[in-house]
Amino acid sequence: MLKGAQAAAPNSGNLENKRVDPMQTDELRQKYLDFFASHGHSVQPSDVLVPKWDKTVLFTPAGMNQFKEHFLGNIDLDFTRATTCQKCLRTGDIDNVGRTAYHHTFFEMLGNFSFGDYFKRDAIHWAWEFLTDRKWLGIDRDRLSVTIYLDDEEAADIWHQEIGLSNDRISREDEDENFWPAEAPSKGPDGVCGPCSEIYYTPDDGKKVEIWNLVFTQFNRCGDPPDNLQPLPHRNIDTGMGLERCAAVMQGADTNYHIDLLRPLVEAAGEICGTQYDPVSDEGRKLRRIADHVRACTFSIHENTGPGPKAENSVIRTLVRRAFLDGYQMGMRDSFLYQLVPRVIDQMKPAYPELEETSERVQNTLKAEEEGFLNTVENGIARVNPVVAKLVSAGERTFSGKQAFELRTTHGIPIELIEKIALDNELQVDREAFDRYMQQHGKDSSSGDVGVMGGGPLDQVKNEVQATQFVGYQQIESTGTVRAILTGDRRVASLSTDSGITADATLVLDCTPFYAESGGQVGDRGRIRSDQFEFEVQDTQKEGELFTHLGRLVSGTVSEGDEVVARVEEDRRQGIRRAHSATHIMHAALQQHISRDAHQQGSKVEDDFLRFDYSNPQSVDRETLLQIENTANGYVDAAHGIEASIVSLDEARNAGAMMLFGEKYPDPCRMVSMGDFSRELCGGTHLDNTADVELMEIRSESGLSAGTRRIEVLTGQKAKLYRERVASEAKRCAELLDCNIGQLPEKTLELFEEVRQLKKQLDAGRPGGKKKDRPSPTREETPDYAETREKLREAAQASNSELFDTALRIENAQAEIRRLDEQLQKLESSGGVSADDLIQQAVEERGIRIITAEIPGGNPNLMRNTIDQIRKKIGPVAILLASALGESKVLLVAGISRELVDQGYSAGNWIKTVAPIVGGGGGGKPDMAQAGGKHPQKINEALAAARSEFGNQQS
Repeated sequence: MLKGAQAAAPNSGNLENKRVDPMQTDELRQKYLDFFASHGHSVQPSDVLVPKWDKTVLFTPAGMNQFKEHFLGNIDLDFTRATTCQKCLRTGDIDNVGRTAYHHTFFEMLGNFSFGDYFKRDAIHWAWEFLTDRKWLGIDRDRLSVTIYLDDEEAADIWHQEIGLSNDRISREDEDENFWPAEAPSKGPDGVCGPCSEIYYTPDDGKKVEIWNLVFTQFNRCGDPPDNLQPLPHRNIDTGMGLERCAAVMQGADTNYHIDLLRPLVEAAGEICGTQYDPVSDEGRKLRRIADHVRACTFSIHENTGPGPKAENSVIRTLVRRAFLDGYQMGMRDSFLYQLVPRVIDQMKPAYPELEETSERVQNTLKAEEEGFLNTVENGIARVNPVVAKLVSAGERTFSGKQAFELRTTHGIPIELIEKIALDNELQVDREAFDRYMQQHGKDSSSGDVGVMGGGPLDQVKNEVQATQFVGYQQIESTGTVRAILTGDRRVASLSTDSGITADATLVLDCTPFYAESGGQVGDRGRIRSDQFEFEVQDTQKEGELFTHLGRLVSGTVSEGDEVVARVEEDRRQGIRRAHSATHIMHAALQQHISRDAHQQGSKVEDDFLRFDYSNPQSVDRETLLQIENTANGYVDAAHGIEASIVSLDEARNAGAMMLFGEKYPDPCRMVSMGDFSRELCGGTHLDNTADVELMEIRSESGLSAGTRRIEVLTGQKAKLYRERVASEAKRCAELLDCNIGQLPEKTLELFEEVRQLKKQLDAGRPGGKKKDRPSPTREETPDYAETREKLREAAQASNSELFDTALRIENAQAEIRRLDEQLQKLESSGGVSADDLIQQAVEERGIRIITAEIPGGNPNLMRNTIDQIRKKIGPVAILLASALGESKVLLVAGISRELVDQGYSAGNWIKTVAPIVGGGGGGKPDMAQAGGKHPQKINEALAAARSEFGNQQS
């Protein structure tokens, strides 16, 4: 079965319509679309590469993916025939990329589809016509052969009797090869499925190449065999022909990487790496892999999915790292992949001109990821190579998942580096075991080939109801009818509360004012009521065009067919509207002050809070952030009108509407305009006027991943409360430090410097001089809010605390100063601590000098330092020092010289015999130990015991 646009076609040579120049890939792509358009197909654009709304896949794996709801009959059809050239990305065979002639990660899939329209006869005839007719591809009929499912007599008759293929060119294969999903009849999954027919091309070398797969979805699998394939009422066609694979046939190329679209990229990679491309060398394989991975990353980052730690972002990170490692092994010691991006765009822009708009951003993102990875490579290679060498010398073929896990967690070595080095030495990493150890489940990228068309209760509802009418733009309350009730994994006709116990459930209505989570905006909450029941909506989600209300039945009995009143929680909806309109305002302000490339890469819109991720390779300084905030609030204060209108995509483009790459927009679309400064395509709920946002407050701005930053903003009441809290915290800090708000940063630094100096004096056992009096603060006018916030932020940074923990941190520091002062006063009254004085107090027993003493105002550092000084001056020696810390705390520190440790003595054992006397316990290493207690009045008793007991404390 054809698994992707991933095959070679050596020496095609014999095309019936001999051309002076072979057919170029761009021409082939257009011919395919033109052919099926001439047969009544609607030419649809490629779906996005990263369908974030589809939870079954991370990347678009095939042309049929965007038509799943069409195949299932869950939506009203605008067309029943379609054709596309779909951008795809798969990583299931990533280890083979560059090694074989046909594997890719990114590729393009040509496809034609029928949704209950034509079936096998037309699909087969049109495929044959396109391949063999001189007007289209003109391939020699004698070089083509086909396979069919073993008992698909209908397909066999069409190929033999109508197309005219002899039986020896029609092969029958089992369900593993010629059924979709593979092995569905016997092993499942349940759901839509059907037989396939594959078309093969035979070049001069005789090695057949699969170029087209025709899938006839005609059954619904229900349970185990026999009799488990039920005919579908509407049969469908889903075909796929790899663009690169077919181009290799048309151009007589011996590998997909040598077609006009890809060979220039491979050779450009060689130029950048300073290595001439040799197809059969190991360097040649590396250059093919680099070209493939950079092409995949260019498209993905263009759609705002860059390298990162989770989900689809981790796949892109893996591709970057593997490609970088290939270059590293060829001598590259600096970032280089980003230099290939312009060449990728040059090759692909005839079909995808929008790539040029994000060239700089893509390059910056790639370069940042490369530079970050470079820091870990050399250390990783040094640690992995010995492990690999040992395995190879032992004749092993597997690098265990546990070894990879330990290298990853102990030394931070990325799994991509481990896999790359292992693979280069013909070792296979046990990734499944590694993932288990890392508590992950499954692979990073699903092929999307299994289970995506199954039929659960929600799919049955979608097929029955198809769409929910949304009236929430105009109102927050509406009437409707309950069309379905779901609880757990079941659909029920009715649901009741049981003796006052609420029931979790999902309700589907035919009409709703509840906004379903999408476009970053959270779903609405509220109530659905009738005379018979009350239902609390805790969240609203969207499945295709169907809205689902998730929550709990509070009282009564709800039944399908009930007439209800649905009402959204008004205050929360208004807060969400403020935040969503503020998101558009912030987007405009960011582009004004940072770059026109500061595009949205994700957002979260909640009640008076928004989180906005945007593309930008560098941090944003405080001054620029203030300008952004001022500009945003300027738009709010200017009271611009906000309007939403339904327009065609072309009208939106002509109006200058911002369209985010990687988003899928309907046509016609909803355009939200704010004055003359913002136009965006958006399905969210918005205000009527920017003034209703009330206030915008930037709470934070930070880096998220390479080339992506995150800004968090409060609006409305939350913004006002935040400002009040800032003012209050700043005022409290100023009162504690007895200064003006403008002096907060310097006075905070002085405070913590005083703490450091006092600790330094105490650790050295040398009391300082008289404390300097602080000058009286200069009286100033209270600064404005922006300056107050900035001074508080600087004070928080100086105290190493969170913004609203600054006053508490200052209070703690002031308390610590008082404590340190008391300890220094005790130390000063005792005349300080002198190692020489303590040595004079030593008592000698059996050639060992024993020193025990109380250190007024002592702390662990002072006492340890004192012990170290004594051990440097004399030996063998054993020292135990004690200090009273307040009225109910004792500190004991013991240390012995090295020669005593060698003789079997232990400071840890020694201190264990002493600590119970002061009501405590402790221990430590043989040369140094520490303990605590709670009876300062027994210190002298403990010291006496220490002198008499030392000789008994050998380990």
